[in-house]
Amino acid sequence: MERMWGRELRRSKRRPGAPVHWRIVAFAVAVMGASLGYAASLPQIDYAQVLASPRDAVRGQQLFVPCAACHGANGGGSADGLVPAIAGQHFQVLTRQLVDYRYSKRWDPRMESVAKGHLLPDAGAVAAVAAYVSSLPRPPVIGLGDGEHAVYGGQVYRRLCASCHGLAGQGDASHGVPRVAGQHYAYLLRQLHDAVDDRRPNFSPEHVQLLKRFQYVEFVGVADYIARLGLQ
Repeated sequence: MERMWGRELRRSKRRPGAPVHWRIVAFAVAVMGASLGYAASLPQIDYAQVLASPRDAVRGQQLFVPCAACHGANGGGSADGLVPAIAGQHFQVLTRQLVDYRYSKRWDPRMESVAKGHLLPDAGAVAAVAAYVSSLPRPPVIGLGDGEHAVYGGQVYRRLCASCHGLAGQGDASHGVPRVAGQHYAYLLRQLHDAVDDRRPNFSPEHVQLLKRFQYVEFVGVADYIARLGLQ
């Protein structure tokens, strides 16, 4: 049954991946369509330009106002896995993801419309909003699994993941490795499967090959363990 469950999750190659909330997607597609003309005129930016821009958290707070509609005013996201917790994430990680969304190196209709639209028109805006979000305190952990496989997941995490993400899931800002501790279980589980199913094109091939060895118990166990790291 567990192997069948894993195969079923991997069967779909839809972009950007299950679960699909059709009303949200329809709204996002409409927003993207309305902003195509503007996006075409946006200046080209790259990750290095963003890193070299002023980290104006005051401006970033203003830019974050529309983002709070999904991510929450505290950057806590949602426990159902549709929206990640981003508060306190490393600046380098946030900027990399925003640039990747801008150039379709990471897929999500809502985030692509934001990164390509008038909300973040240039490198300075990306740097500003990332600076503000990274300064937010991490919110309480609210999205956990049932705990059944968390202990085993911890063993797998320490053996295969901790060398990059850290024993405490703290990540590494200097190398752009995300902080994963305390991320919502459902979001983590979705990203793990998206990587395996080629719905996260900005994941390294090495990362994808590692995850393709996972079975059901590794997926749910590692995701649940990482979420619980935020409780320590």
